[in-house]
Amino acid sequence: MSIHLTPTVRRATSLAGLCDGAVHLPGDAAYESARLPWNVAVDQRPAAVAVPSSVAQVQQVVRAAADAGLRVAPQTTGHNAGPLVAQGLDDVVLLRTERLRRVTIDPVRRIARAEGGAVWLDATEPAADHGLAALHGSSPDVGIAGYTLGGGIGWYARKLGLASNSVTAVELVTADGEHLRADASENRELFWALRGGGGSFGVVTALEFRLHPIESAYAGMLVWDRDHAERVLRRWADWAPEAPESVTTALRFLNLPPLPDIPEPLRGRSVVVIDGAVLDCDAEARSVLGLLRGLGPEIDTFDRVPARSLPRLHMDPEGPTPAVSDATLLGELTDSTIDTLLEEVGPGSTTSLLSTELRQLGGALGRAPEGHGALGSIDAAYGVFAVAVAATPEMAMQGQLDAHQVTAALEPWSTGRSYLNFAENSVDPRTGYDESAWLQLKGIRSAYDPQDRFVANHRVPRLFENGAVTA
Repeated sequence: MSIHLTPTVRRATSLAGLCDGAVHLPGDAAYESARLPWNVAVDQRPAAVAVPSSVAQVQQVVRAAADAGLRVAPQTTGHNAGPLVAQGLDDVVLLRTERLRRVTIDPVRRIARAEGGAVWLDATEPAADHGLAALHGSSPDVGIAGYTLGGGIGWYARKLGLASNSVTAVELVTADGEHLRADASENRELFWALRGGGGSFGVVTALEFRLHPIESAYAGMLVWDRDHAERVLRRWADWAPEAPESVTTALRFLNLPPLPDIPEPLRGRSVVVIDGAVLDCDAEARSVLGLLRGLGPEIDTFDRVPARSLPRLHMDPEGPTPAVSDATLLGELTDSTIDTLLEEVGPGSTTSLLSTELRQLGGALGRAPEGHGALGSIDAAYGVFAVAVAATPEMAMQGQLDAHQVTAALEPWSTGRSYLNFAENSVDPRTGYDESAWLQLKGIRSAYDPQDRFVANHRVPRLFENGAVTA
């Protein structure tokens, strides 16, 4: 089958000899698989896909793309690829970092160094061998770099804060092809921007971050049939604001399909699930969870478990998955908020959503530590994330409508801000930061990428574009 090469793709042919031949153009046999993000509902069709296996090859790709008049979009897994595609990829080289996955653990200093393409399981497993834990998220195969550049909320977050604040150094290739290290003493402005400011500043080739002496946690899940949703949600909403910072939980409304890989007691059912972790002794953890357990869940798996098991606690799907979603941040859960949420996804609802999640925030997440980065804290009490399976175009359309319907209904209680890691649709990235941080991010982007070479899913613009000051 022949394919018409656009002018930009013709320019991309100049990259063909790089990365030991791992540069794929439209029409190449490997292009179709190489371009796929983790969220396969997103149709990303760049001018080329480059898969470097070394820092030197990353530098070559960035320089060659600039010479060809093309931009570069770094991507590890593509969990949050939707906003990237919305910007247009016709003149973009998608730079996949998946071959850069080496992780080393320094158990004495309690520091991990993860290459730019590593996913969380690459780090959590070797860290656990030394009785240490990272501030990983709830999905085991999310890329460490993308998750951390955007902040990072995991099961230890209310106790230990955002993952971006645990970063001690970042290595990256900048727009001119230079390989830099940014830390507290070197390239300090860039180091600030990379900790929560997203992927607009270069191709991250390695991250160093602190590990914590956590060998185990009191963690698990409580499950009720959806018929009990109102009393469970109201009890959790009363309990969550007063819960100690040692506990981080999420409450989900799940509509589970009748698939064989779902445990038989839950297969094909609509349920309410509270899962999470408590960083405290067993006696204190049991006391903390007492009010929730008093509702008589039909399944209760909370117990002392190894820290290495927590990346899979949430049972998020692993491997490429088609999905659509929407998200928002809430300042509170009032009785009216609860009534609205129950109307949308509670008993009797016909929503197509697989999951509607409320993530418990607050605690250390609400306090910016000394020396923090661009996103030091999140000023919200809850994060809402609604997601539907999008196996067909019709399912994608209905799922997106239903996800947006939930967030639109909750708009009266929204903070007006965004947690961009959960924003899988195009949103105004300014809503992820306060005004001062946004201005600083634009200035740093202008200094390190004056020619607008890099494309990120939530783009930080330069201070001046098209002859005007950017918003």
